[in-house]
Amino acid sequence: MSTLENPFGQVLVALVTPFTADGEVHWGDVEKHIDSLISQGADGIVVTGTTGETSTLTDPEKVRLVEVAKSVAAGRAKIITGGGSNETAHAIELYKHSEKVGADGIMIVTPYYNKPTQAGILTHFRMVADATDLPVILYDIPGRTGVEIKYETILRAAKHPNIMAIKDAKGDFSEVSRVLNQTDLLYFSGDDSNALPHLSIGAVGLIGVTANIAPASYRTIVDAVNRNDLRTATEAHRALEPLVRATMTHVPGTVAAKYILHGLGRISSPRVRLPLVGPEEHEAALIEDELALVTGIAGVDPSRFRPDRNAAAGGALPKVAGTTR
Repeated sequence: MSTLENPFGQVLVALVTPFTADGEVHWGDVEKHIDSLISQGADGIVVTGTTGETSTLTDPEKVRLVEVAKSVAAGRAKIITGGGSNETAHAIELYKHSEKVGADGIMIVTPYYNKPTQAGILTHFRMVADATDLPVILYDIPGRTGVEIKYETILRAAKHPNIMAIKDAKGDFSEVSRVLNQTDLLYFSGDDSNALPHLSIGAVGLIGVTANIAPASYRTIVDAVNRNDLRTATEAHRALEPLVRATMTHVPGTVAAKYILHGLGRISSPRVRLPLVGPEEHEAALIEDELALVTGIAGVDPSRFRPDRNAAAGGALPKVAGTTR
């Protein structure tokens, strides 16, 4: 396990970005949601990541999300900015702006769509890390980016003094162990269903989508692992299973998380931005069937779930286009 001091926290929420019904950022809901998550045990908030719909946010929205999150946290949690860009120059500028407004760390996703070689990936990571004094988390999610960060590339990137951690959404547990054995990188689980298995082999924490809905349960798991209480951690893990399945299985996690949060009365609208759309009737029914199996999770009472399938239907086309050069 790494001997590095952890500057990020352990229970990190991959924050949804609440929107109004017409697809604009609902800043009041953003503030309320972040405050609630921190009050329930989150010690890190990752804004403008995949779950935050980074690909359809404008650059000013991304920077303001960092500012608002930093203000709401008021020192109670670390604020990490995610997303970045598949253009290195653009990513550098975004992270510089985020650092200026108070980000505590940055998360760099593997460049997507253009599918660079491992040399290009490594150069991207190093140049972004060179441009900031903030601690860096690398984000390995080949299912979305089209290319993985190879083991050898991780080892080379780990030598950079600002690159301190990796978020793993690849599911290769043998590689996790190899990297932990050969580097000081802090590992974060990026797969909600594998948070406890990752922690059991040395991961320091998680960056979760379902943590938007049940942060206290993930706090229970992490605290139990910290004190070597496997029984308590396993009980919380098993209780979360139907909620994780509801959130991560039938539609993109962002879509399901917003649908569930709205049904529980925690955000004003389940709206997502196009090309994401809300769950179709059969998808909503599957989510609701999974939720009906949830028991023993604070703040998630299936009997109080009031879904609005009409409000969730379709997707919004905001007034200003998203990420641009």
